[in-house]
Order: sequence, then C-alpha cells, then structure tokens
Amino acid sequence: MASEPDHTRFVDHYLAFLLAQASSRISREFHRDVEAAGLSVTEWRVLASLEGSEGESIGVLSQLTLTKQPTLSKVVQRMEADGIVDRTRVRSDRRQTVVRITPKGHLLTESLRKRAINHQARLLEPFGQENAEMLISMLRDLLALHPASGPIDEEADS
Repeated sequence: MASEPDHTRFVDHYLAFLLAQASSRISREFHRDVEAAGLSVTEWRVLASLEGSEGESIGVLSQLTLTKQPTLSKVVQRMEADGIVDRTRVRSDRRQTVVRITPKGHLLTESLRKRAINHQARLLEPFGQENAEMLISMLRDLLALHPASGPIDEEADS
C-alpha cells in the first residue's frame, strides 16, 4: 500500500532556510530604523559588534557583521574618518589592526541600541519569557557548536 505523498516543501522544515528567512524578515524591520539614523546596515553591525568589546580585529568583525573583509575594511575606513571608530595596530603583529568604538560612536548608537532591544522584546513577547530565553540560549549553543572559520563566503549560505 503506497503512502500518501508528502506535500510539504522541504524548506518548510529545513533549519538553515528557516533561520535565514527569520533573520531576513526580523532584520528588515529594524534596518529601517538604522537607515533613518543615517547608518548603513554594515556600519550598524560594526558598531553593535564593538559595543561592550575592548576592540576587534577586521577578521573577527568580518565574521560578526557577515561582511567580506575587503568590503568591511573600506567601511571601517569611512567610519574612522567620521570619528565613530578608531583603529590601532597590534604591537605583536603590525599587519593586524584592532577596531574600537569611539565615544562619538557610542552616542550615535545609543538610541539604536535601545530600539534594537525594544524590537527584540516585541518579537519575543508572544513566546513568553522562558521560551524567549530558551530560544536565545539554543541559538547561542548552535553557534558555539559551529564556530566561524575563515573569511566570509556569501555563496556558502544554503
């Protein structure tokens, strides 16, 4: 006896697809606020990644911001010229630089950080506090199990 064909789409149950779709839809809502504040999405990601950090290398920022290193280097250069980040060379390896957020960068992102937190709270509210915390914890665990390695390859998403 033949079973009924499965009429659900593969992607409706495929984690990578679901995560990508969720990220795209959720981010798009907040990115309107970012652009209204005069920042590009990449600039926001750089500043958000540097908040609470002692500084990051371009390689680490590339992973955190999901941006290829050559593109990110140009963005950081513009941000430095605007006075919202600064770069310093690492003494032990003069080829490597550390990027840090400046006080001007902190001020620029202060209201956006508050909006981001409120946006997240609105998104997670339907799930309840316990489920929201579990979702974030599970995503952090998933990321820890699959650490970033090597330069960003935008074609590798599947």
